Amino acid sequence: MSSVKPSAPKPKDPRQPISRGAGARQRVLRAALEVLDEHGLPGFTMEAVARRANAGKATLYRHWDSAGALLVDAMDATFQPFPVPDTGRVEADVAHLLGAFVRLLEETPFPRLLAAFVDAAERDPALAALHADLTERRREPVLVVLERARARGQLPDDLDAELVTDLLTSPFFYRRFVAHRPIPDGMVDDVIAHVLGVRRSATRSKRRDERAPLMPGWPAWVQILGRGSQCRSERSPGSSAR
Repeated sequence: MSSVKPSAPKPKDPRQPISRGAGARQRVLRAALEVLDEHGLPGFTMEAVARRANAGKATLYRHWDSAGALLVDAMDATFQPFPVPDTGRVEADVAHLLGAFVRLLEETPFPRLLAAFVDAAERDPALAALHADLTERRREPVLVVLERARARGQLPDDLDAELVTDLLTSPFFYRRFVAHRPIPDGMVDDVIAHVLGVRRSATRSKRRDERAPLMPGWPAWVQILGRGSQCRSERSPGSSAR
């Protein structure tokens, strides 16, 4: 019987492995978002994320089989719906959601992350399917608000909630991603007035500089990036988005 010499111990990898638990996962997701934000899709590689997360590339591959799979997880954690307001007035509830969306567009890396993700989704059918699913979930709070308002008699019974949601949100996407123009004060109320035919009273409509800071209720990616608290998507029992 031949003897086997013990192998020499491998040098320790100074980088931390991804251990189990939410904290380690958040560290990698945070690194993935930072790489995507700074370098866009061309620079979004497993090597780049591993370096940023201070982890071994082989360890990342044990958890995600490709950069696309990691991007999916990172973006899924990023695109969380807003909490659903319920003030009893449709114009106030919609204004709350649109105001939060405007802050997301103006005060966070969301536009750059979304642009890179859309670019990736155009090239990868799996990412395109995920993007469609995430978009549906981001629309849900507006749809819930419209359904509640219809049940209260504030909106017509034959309202097309899907179309109205398009009309309420599209002007802000167009301004930011197509026209590259600033979103002016008062645009939220103007859009609501044109689409729903109702405007908040002057005493209830706040100027942009009086808005609440980014605090609890903000999307989950803010927590991952260390800027706030994870939002909890709220939906009333029995309510339907469609």
